[in-house]
Amino acid sequence: MYVVKSPLAEAELKTVSEALQGALLDLVDLSLVAKQIHWNVVGPRFRSIHLQLDDVVISARTHSDTVAERASALGVPPDGRAATVASGSSIKTTPAGWIKDTDAVGAMVEALAAVITRMRERVNATGQADPVSQDILIGITADLEKHHWMFQAEHA
Repeated sequence: MYVVKSPLAEAELKTVSEALQGALLDLVDLSLVAKQIHWNVVGPRFRSIHLQLDDVVISARTHSDTVAERASALGVPPDGRAATVASGSSIKTTPAGWIKDTDAVGAMVEALAAVITRMRERVNATGQADPVSQDILIGITADLEKHHWMFQAEHA
């Protein structure tokens, strides 16, 4: 059932809705992973990494809202439920317990790389189908790549 009628043709809507839903899952999970690490990071670089993780959480949460609202605007109900996120994210599971600062940085480099890879695929998929959604995904990807760069610099 569509409550909101999409301006896109059915084929384009399918492509875009899959891209937006996938982005939503990755962004919600990225915010959860970053917050989990944020709570558990320990080591000499605790403070700087702790604060840097909050920046990722804020970005991921803001972007997930943008993506979900774009899907809604196109007549597609976004699904950010925990079970859906857990089954559809590209991010590896974060271990429980304390995480050494260097391991925290490595985990974030890996998590961000996984999400960026899938975001770039979504950017390519949405180009013809909906340049507006593609533009949103391009902006999100650029922001995630900035975070990725900053964590890589921490890892050097």
